[in-house]
Amino acid sequence: WFRVCEHHFYFCFWARCGLHRGEGCGSRNNCPENNREGGAQGAFGVLRRDKKERTHMGMTIAQKILKAHLVDGEMVVGQEIGLKIDQTLTQDATGTMAYLQFEAMGVDQVKTERSVAYIDHNTLQSGFENADDHKYIGSVAKKHGIYYSKAGNGICHQVHLERFGAPGKTLIGSDSHTPTGGGIGMLAFGAGGLDVAVAMGGGVYYIPMPKMVRVTLTGKLSPWVSAKDVILDVLRQMTVKGGVGKIVEYAGEGVKTLSVPERATITNMGAELGATTSIFPSDEATKKFLEAQGRGDVWVPLSSDPDAEYDEEYTVDLSALEPLAAMPHMPDNVKKVSEIGEIKVNQCCIGSCTNS
Repeated sequence: WFRVCEHHFYFCFWARCGLHRGEGCGSRNNCPENNREGGAQGAFGVLRRDKKERTHMGMTIAQKILKAHLVDGEMVVGQEIGLKIDQTLTQDATGTMAYLQFEAMGVDQVKTERSVAYIDHNTLQSGFENADDHKYIGSVAKKHGIYYSKAGNGICHQVHLERFGAPGKTLIGSDSHTPTGGGIGMLAFGAGGLDVAVAMGGGVYYIPMPKMVRVTLTGKLSPWVSAKDVILDVLRQMTVKGGVGKIVEYAGEGVKTLSVPERATITNMGAELGATTSIFPSDEATKKFLEAQGRGDVWVPLSSDPDAEYDEEYTVDLSALEPLAAMPHMPDNVKKVSEIGEIKVNQCCIGSCTNS
């Protein structure tokens, strides 16, 4: 990857000059490296060295956002890529360590467009430990330009979706259910605390380039069937390991029938697929949601290209879905409620990361 582009000799490296994005060397056609037999390998197979040139290949929503935020590497499945991160979030169960690591970097103010610290997990003050954590996180937020959401404001994923999320932006959070942001067309990743700290300091977030999965939604949900049943059906089809190293993208006419909170429920529980993240298009429903939040100015339309290619494809007929439940002891052990029969209920929890 240190191969030199002969047209610009020393100061234009293969991985840095942007040849794979058609930039950096002035234009794709002006660089002799691109005019060799077979051409240069593009980020999405634009030009390949197999003597079978392709002048265009459509992109998925995720690929478009990845390309717009790519700062290192090439978008070849399995290869490491570095991404610019627009926003970060933490919660109080993981935030303390993330902020200790951030402070150790010696950065005065966060370099992201928005970083938010949420107090929403360890809110029971059964001892001094949680209270001390909250006090520390609040002090870090005030000192370094981080938004602070106090206990009682709500669950981080839902609040961030409503108040800060934006289509086309990148978000990493120190919580596995951060992909909730995909409900409005945001590329949102669950990450480790150190990754979040590095991003707040202006550093790059590295991941292996994921595969692309399309889930086509058809029909419309029947009464008493919810978005939770949609993701349970996807889990039934893909299993808890089926999403590893993949971004799951939802498409089809059925998308239009789902509200943003319903979409967010689906992308949130995509974490149980093991997926890198999940994402929905940004459409008129997204626009209305953001306008209702007083943030219509951040809306942008986002959709996949008609000729975008996917590594895997699945279909969910919303009209045919029945109420589902995940049985012990895995989220992909999914059965119809009608098949499960009567179960004595000892405890009931209302409200969660997925259903907030």
